[in-house]
Amino acid sequence: MPDINRCGMIYTDKVVIITGGSKGIGEGCARVFTDAGTKVAICARDIKAGEELAKELNSKGPGTCHFIRCDVSKPEEIKNLVDRTIELYGRIDCLINNAGYHPGFKSIDGFSLKDFQDILQTNLISYFVACKFALPHLRKTKGNIINMGSLAGIIGQEGGTIYSATKGAISSFTKSLAIEEARYAVRVNCISPGNILSYNRITGVAASENPEALNKLIDSWQPTGRSGINEEVGQLCLFLASHAASYITGIDVIISGGSELGYGIKYPLTFLKDKRK
Repeated sequence: MPDINRCGMIYTDKVVIITGGSKGIGEGCARVFTDAGTKVAICARDIKAGEELAKELNSKGPGTCHFIRCDVSKPEEIKNLVDRTIELYGRIDCLINNAGYHPGFKSIDGFSLKDFQDILQTNLISYFVACKFALPHLRKTKGNIINMGSLAGIIGQEGGTIYSATKGAISSFTKSLAIEEARYAVRVNCISPGNILSYNRITGVAASENPEALNKLIDSWQPTGRSGINEEVGQLCLFLASHAASYITGIDVIISGGSELGYGIKYPLTFLKDKRK
């Protein structure tokens, strides 16, 4: 794994909101931005994890971190997140829409309509809501938005129809919003991670019958021979948020170790019956 310690870029006197910031990729983003001297507001439902992370990051600096409890499936709580951030810091320079979940792997027959409605609310509609509430402030600072997609939204995923649908929509939403907000000098970009050692990845593999074998299998999907770490996604977010990316808007950046490249075994055995004999 790469050794990511002190950040190479700075983002001082800037204010960033990170949804789903207490664990996984969101935590990695919080660590990188705090390390870059940023004032960070993280939100999540897990109060304990959020407060512990904020305390740890504040003890290290040079930036600061404040935890605000928020369930992104509830629009009124997203509004409170934005309002509280303005009360604390007086501005917003970057919104990272990261909160979301994977419902597990099933064929389309295994998902209910409510399953789809619930994941749309959390994984997609919450992004729309957060953008709506944050944009009046981002326009004042000529800030930017980073939406967290997924490689599954680009190449598809067996057993992940409803998850992939939400992540694919995020990419399209990002491109259209980037066109609209260019008149206000607000940039909007998307990041699509592949296999990252996130909280969900770690807990999911740990619950499998043979975690060691499954980890090796997943690592083999990348030409780099490993999965990514949360801070690597955070570093990409920091670049896109910074002035170094001032001419970049409306893109969907894949960070995957190359797992989408080349030929591989793609025969759908897990959920689908063989109809080709």
